[in-house]
Amino acid sequence: MTEMVYGALPAQQGEPILPKWWRTLDKWTMAFIFGLFLIGLLLGLAASVPLAARNGFDNFHYVEKQAIFGGAALIAMLITSMMSPTMVRRLATIGFILAFVALMLLPVFGTDFGKGAVRWYSLGFASLQPSEFLKPGFIVVAAWMIAGSQQIYGPPGTVLSFGLCIVIVCFLVLQPDFGQSCLILFGWGVMYFVAGAPMLLLVGMASAVVLGGAFAYSSSEHFARRIDGFLSPDLDPTTQLGYATNAIREGGLFGVGVGEGQVKWSLPDAHTDFIIAVAAEEYGLILVCIILSLYMAIVVRSLFRLMKERDTFVRLAGTGLVCIFGVQAMINMGVAVRLLPAKGMTLPFISYGGSSLIAGGIALGMVLAFTRSRPQGEIADYLRGRGRG
Repeated sequence: MTEMVYGALPAQQGEPILPKWWRTLDKWTMAFIFGLFLIGLLLGLAASVPLAARNGFDNFHYVEKQAIFGGAALIAMLITSMMSPTMVRRLATIGFILAFVALMLLPVFGTDFGKGAVRWYSLGFASLQPSEFLKPGFIVVAAWMIAGSQQIYGPPGTVLSFGLCIVIVCFLVLQPDFGQSCLILFGWGVMYFVAGAPMLLLVGMASAVVLGGAFAYSSSEHFARRIDGFLSPDLDPTTQLGYATNAIREGGLFGVGVGEGQVKWSLPDAHTDFIIAVAAEEYGLILVCIILSLYMAIVVRSLFRLMKERDTFVRLAGTGLVCIFGVQAMINMGVAVRLLPAKGMTLPFISYGGSSLIAGGIALGMVLAFTRSRPQGEIADYLRGRGRG
């Protein structure tokens, strides 16, 4: 439909898949993603050894598992990046349905691994967190719905996608998982904004989120405890935030030296939620700035390429995916420096975690697929053509 309206040029016939993929791929973004993964392995070597010792495993047990999961994530990313937007949409729809069913069944078959929130399925050799796979699937499905609502006589996709968003958030809050709930709401809000949402409506949504937070504070002891700890002027040095903040302060500009950090021996989640504290302590502000620059480069390059995209679905889906990727990284690092209350959220492609790595690989593969160059011209060319007409 888009090609008929905007007059896209036909793709070259008979060109092999791999050369065509390589020619149209955003190679810099892919290189930045590989850089994040390599930094994740480096930090895994530093952060996971104490945890392996406490659990009776070999020193590099968790690093080896991260390499295996990371390899699977990179393969998933490369395969997904070769797909057309239509194939990505079909994959995301199937994945979303499966992840949504798994999310609904968590109260019956899930486990909390002693962390107080039922978010995982125990598979024996590993664990599975459905919400990680639900995020990219929901973003693509919601973008499809919103794009469809903008067509003449199209379905009420915006309303349907918002209703679906609220249902998902309710299931996540029941776990409780307020961090993933915020990401789902943020992803939908970004796509709705890009699609031309009235500012007044977005302000109303923000107000509703604030009211929801106030209700959660009054009804959830788990949520209230984290908010109270964040707002308290006195930081207990024996808490996770206390250890992380002290480690970042001790690291300074160049760090205390490879293997010399102490925070990994104190934090049970040093290899996941607080991996940036290990980076800051052992390698200093320089490595933290490199990590920040890689995330920023991925987000900014992807958004600039999506701004030139004519297809509404591709533009919305790509924007939603890359924005929740960047915001998740911002939340993780914000928690470590006490700019945000604790969320229990991993640092994408750096933190240890099978579900997080593989789901992140699929999501970034979708971003690479949506930002590939296609023979359709740029949206600016179309707008200039309309102006001349």
